[in-house]
Amino acid sequence: MLDAGFWSFRWLGQYPQPAEAMPALGLGLLEGHGWLLPIGLALLAPLLVMRRPAGDRILASTLAWSGGLGLLWTFGQGFLIGLKGPLIGVLAGLGGPIAQGQAGLGWGAVVVVASLLAFLAYGLAQHGACRGDGFVVGAILAAVLLIGLFVFFPVGRALASALQDNDGNFVPGLFVRRILVRDIWGMDCLYSELRCGVAFNTVVLAILAGLGSTLLGLAFALVAVRSAFRYKRLLRAMTVLPIITPPFVISLAIIVLFGRTGLVTGWLDALFGLGRSRWIYGLPGVLISQLLSQTPLAFLVLIGVLEGVGPSLEEATQTLGASRWHCFRTVTWPLIRPGVANAALLGFVESMADFGNPLVLGGNFDVLSVKIFFAVVGAQHDPGRAAVLAVVLLCFTLGAFWLQNQWLGKRVYVTVTGKGDSGLPTPLPRGISWACYLTTLPWVAFTLVVYAIILIGGFVRDIGRADYTVTWRHFITAFNVETTERGLLFSGSAWDSFWTTLEVSAISAPLTAAMGLLTAYLLSRQRFAGQRFFEFGTMLSFAIPGTVIGVSYIIAFNVPPIEITGTALILVICFVFRNMPVGVRAGLAALSQIDRSLDEASLTLGARTTMTLRRVILPLLRPAVVATLVFSFVHAMTAVSAIIFLVSARYNMATSYIVNRVEAGEIALAIAYSSVLILVMALAIVVIQLVVGKRRLGRRGLGDLGLAGAA
Repeated sequence: MLDAGFWSFRWLGQYPQPAEAMPALGLGLLEGHGWLLPIGLALLAPLLVMRRPAGDRILASTLAWSGGLGLLWTFGQGFLIGLKGPLIGVLAGLGGPIAQGQAGLGWGAVVVVASLLAFLAYGLAQHGACRGDGFVVGAILAAVLLIGLFVFFPVGRALASALQDNDGNFVPGLFVRRILVRDIWGMDCLYSELRCGVAFNTVVLAILAGLGSTLLGLAFALVAVRSAFRYKRLLRAMTVLPIITPPFVISLAIIVLFGRTGLVTGWLDALFGLGRSRWIYGLPGVLISQLLSQTPLAFLVLIGVLEGVGPSLEEATQTLGASRWHCFRTVTWPLIRPGVANAALLGFVESMADFGNPLVLGGNFDVLSVKIFFAVVGAQHDPGRAAVLAVVLLCFTLGAFWLQNQWLGKRVYVTVTGKGDSGLPTPLPRGISWACYLTTLPWVAFTLVVYAIILIGGFVRDIGRADYTVTWRHFITAFNVETTERGLLFSGSAWDSFWTTLEVSAISAPLTAAMGLLTAYLLSRQRFAGQRFFEFGTMLSFAIPGTVIGVSYIIAFNVPPIEITGTALILVICFVFRNMPVGVRAGLAALSQIDRSLDEASLTLGARTTMTLRRVILPLLRPAVVATLVFSFVHAMTAVSAIIFLVSARYNMATSYIVNRVEAGEIALAIAYSSVLILVMALAIVVIQLVVGKRRLGRRGLGDLGLAGAA
């Protein structure tokens, strides 16, 4: 990344020059930064034993020690010597070049770290780790390193302020005083007219949203997979539609419908004289908006699990005389429990971390995410209080994670094996079928009304003030294109943020899917030390509100050794590790149904782990791949709470543009931009589904034997 490139060696002839313009080799030889040279020795040491045969103990030990010590030295010197000099007093007394400090790690460091990691992985594999599989060892080490750098490190830096006062002094007793306050734990609303604490409100909302979105998602999945409903494609489209909606838009549409001057409120007042109230502001409004936005996620997780249930197991129960209800209760439901548990956990965690909906519709109903936001950017500016609230939120997430594992236990949920399965799916019991229809169809109708408001809002002058004059003004302002002598000129105010958002989302989505599904494979198929802690670490970035993530990334990555604030890279990294937990949970739910014998058969026949993943596991994970790609792409397009701190003048995002328009009172312009984003994301979902394809299990449908009408 040097101006003329490393291999031109021009940096040798341009001495002296700024330190940040030289590679580590030049700094070590010409600038007196001798502490960088041992990294080169770690890279060169394996050359001494490269001619030894595979499996040789000296070769394995040399690679392992070179990689391990090289990684420790690389990050050690990077974190101990900052931009302004050493960060600990012992090194400060040495003086010389150390006292002058050093710049952050560059792209060359990425190559060096990857090489040292490969040495360490191959050396440990040669010593027998993970049955000698170098790919698996390398994948585990890489996942641990990346999650440690981009999840634990920034979050730890932010949470450390819970033990510090506003001047940065370490005061442990202050944490106790901050956390034991009434406005966090109070339950006055249960026996008086006073408000409850923010922790109680958050947990109640998260439980209702998690259970509600899971039940709605399950109802939609049952109708889509186990019924003869004619309009399944429309049902799927309406189910996924809310997930492709930019922030605040659903909340704004709900206010237009049910607010004090809303359309439905006015209609009910005119017909029945119910009066105009503010009931939508508080728990009811936030819950409705969260159910609209989180049900698609539960649906995407559960539909893949339902499609993976083996029909032959259900068919066997009917052959033995069991009723449809008994079959559903004793066979189908137990087999889909991993999907239900993961969907509920995701709904619970996402509800706790949701920021946009409570901010718009919360009213006097305070939740942790909004309190954290105002503690960071509000007039009080108390990062210590924000960190304490984040600790409370993390404790609730850890409790939900533990409850989920307790509910699933150590039962086996395998339904996809190497054997043929031509059984016929059992139709739903009549009661469950009617319950699903009575739940899903009204919800689809409600979703249609909400999105009708969203689409209409961009084509009228001001829907918030009931000015329905038709106009194209908002779209022209945002997306105007002019013809000039040099060609097309994208002169609309939204184009820069639109192209940046599209580029960042397209890059981060496949990386998120790869990282999440590979991590799910490692957690499901491998056993290693610290596995439970590692699994919880994968949920950490998803559990913490985006505001805390954004602030923690600024604190951690604004200075060396990893200096990426203000770049597009920090946006991509934030999206990858913020959305990765969805891929992990979807992958774990799908892998719990796939028999390990398929992996073992492939490995027994001589296939490497990479080929087994590509040819055996990945085709069976297509529903999880689609769910992860869709979620990560859409959330990268619509995220607001984290990136609002990370955008810059050069790399602005669509959601930042929309938020600014809402704050300026230009609601119609914000809705118009959101409508364009909805169309783009809908097209992207279709492309993702076409590219990934469907999982083919060789099973029959309900209509194959003329039983469709029985559903």
